[in-house]
Amino acid sequence: MEMKQIHEIVNTVSQEVLGESALVQEDLGNIVDIGQAVFDNNSFDAYVRSLVDHIGRVVFVNRTYRGRVPSVVRDGWEYGAVLEKLACELPDAQENESWELNSGTSYDPNVFIAPVITAHFYNKKVTFEIQMSTVEKQFKSAFSSGSQAAAFIAMIFNAIENSMTIKLDALIMRAICNMIGETVYSDFGANPITGGSHAKAVNVLYLYNQTVDAADALTASNCMNSPAFLRFATTLMSMYKDRLAVESTLFNVDAKARFTPTDRLHFVVLSEFAAGVKAYLQSDTFHDEMVSLPEHEIVPFWQGSGTGFSFADTSKVYITTASNHAETVTGVLGVMFDSDAVAVCNMDRRTTSLYNPKGEFTNTWFKMDCQYLNSMQENFVVFFVAAA
Repeated sequence: MEMKQIHEIVNTVSQEVLGESALVQEDLGNIVDIGQAVFDNNSFDAYVRSLVDHIGRVVFVNRTYRGRVPSVVRDGWEYGAVLEKLACELPDAQENESWELNSGTSYDPNVFIAPVITAHFYNKKVTFEIQMSTVEKQFKSAFSSGSQAAAFIAMIFNAIENSMTIKLDALIMRAICNMIGETVYSDFGANPITGGSHAKAVNVLYLYNQTVDAADALTASNCMNSPAFLRFATTLMSMYKDRLAVESTLFNVDAKARFTPTDRLHFVVLSEFAAGVKAYLQSDTFHDEMVSLPEHEIVPFWQGSGTGFSFADTSKVYITTASNHAETVTGVLGVMFDSDAVAVCNMDRRTTSLYNPKGEFTNTWFKMDCQYLNSMQENFVVFFVAAA
C-alpha cells in the first residue's frame, strides 16, 4: 500500500484554517485517492516489499431503482488494504421478437450477453504524527502540588488533541474540495467558470442574471444581499434534490447512470449563504419552510478563512486536484452529493510512547492513518456564483 507522509501539508492547512496565512494552492494528489482501474507497483506491503496487498472490502453499487418516488466518515477494516468498488452498467433494450414471428424462421434463445462490470480500487492512505516530550521530575519546582502538575500535563495533551482535530477536519474538507475541483474541471475544462453554467457545476449567478434585465444584473459581491437572488438560489437547490433522485448520467464526472435517494444525500452550504437565506427570506416570512433550504450542514469555509474571513476567501477553492488539474473556483455556495462520492475510511488513530532513562523523559507519538476517497462515478453537484 502506498503511504504518503503529509506532515508538511497538515501544518500548512492548519495555518489556513486558523487564519494565520492566506490561502495557498494545494496539491491534493497526495491526500485524496480517486481510485484506479488496475493495481500498480505501490500495491505491496511496507515490510518485505513483495507481499501483494489484499482486498479488505468489496463495495457493490447495487441499489434497486423504484422510480421517481420520493456525515462523511465511514467504516474501517483491520485486515487487507484495498477498497474495491464494483458497478454494473445498465443493459440496453433489444427488439422483442415475440411480436415479429414469421413462419419458418429460427429464433435463437441461446445468445450469451455478459454484464458490463467496472471496478475501481482505492489503495492509498495518508499519515502524519504529532510528537510531544513530557517529564516527571524536572518541572516539579514550578508547581506547588501534584494536582497542579497533573493539570499542566493535561493541558498539553488537550492541546495535542485540539491540534489533531483541526488537522483531521481540514483533511476531510480537502476531500470535498478535491471533488469540487474535479467536478468543475469536468464541466468547464480550462475555460473560465464565468462563461456559463452546467448540469453539475452550477453557476447560480449566471442563471439568475439570465432571468432579469441587464440593468438589474447582480455581481458576486452584491448578490448575497439580494432577496430575489436568494429566492432563486434556494428554489434551484431544492429542485436539484429532486433531480438527483432520478437516475441520470448528468451529475457525475464519469457520466454513469446513478441516482441519489434522500437518505443518501449530503447537502453542505457555506455559512454566509445560509445566514443570508435566514436574514433576508425567513425572518419576515410566516411560513418560513416555503423559503428554507433543504436539510443541510453548514461550514464556515471550504479551504480556509484567509486572514480576514472575507467571502472571497471562505468561498474559494484553490487547489491542484488529484487528477493534476489546477483549479481556482470562487464563490462556492454549496455542494450536494451522494454519500458514496466522498468518503473518509479506515481511520486509525493510535498513540505510542518511549521512556528515555538517561534524560528521564517520555516521548509520545500521536499517529493517524486514513483514506480520503473520491468516486467520480457518483453524483456530486457544485453551486457557485461567478459573474462574467
